[in-house]
Amino acid sequence: MERDDIQQSLKLFIVLSRAHRSINDKVNSFIAEKGLNMTEFGVLELLYHKGDQPLQQIGGKILLASGSITYVVDKLEQKEYLTRIACKTDRRVTFASITEKGKAFIESIFPEHEARIHEMMSVLTASERETAINLLKKIGLNADGK
Repeated sequence: MERDDIQQSLKLFIVLSRAHRSINDKVNSFIAEKGLNMTEFGVLELLYHKGDQPLQQIGGKILLASGSITYVVDKLEQKEYLTRIACKTDRRVTFASITEKGKAFIESIFPEHEARIHEMMSVLTASERETAINLLKKIGLNADGK
């Protein structure tokens, strides 16, 4: 491995990390203004777009440690944005289900969230975004050993 290759890889890591932090900071700030943290928003968005989900599977779908799911679900339940539903066929399984209040909340903020994300990404052309998606997937899969 040449030293220049290693330096370039390190530079890519730093640039990617800084871009990720900048984007996340903006998104986190917007979500916080609406009274949620990103984890709560992620759970609500998942339920809104994918429907009821087993509590045991939510963490893997939004990249959250399973131990934190109960806490997040409790908070969203207190806000009346979701409810727990026992599985009729397996007592060990409990589903999280978005409530009408939760749907109304997501529908009220998601268009602006979506527009803000698009605004940040629109510095790239559609073709550049597609290339970035493919390259970042390639890096992620390699890091996962796939």
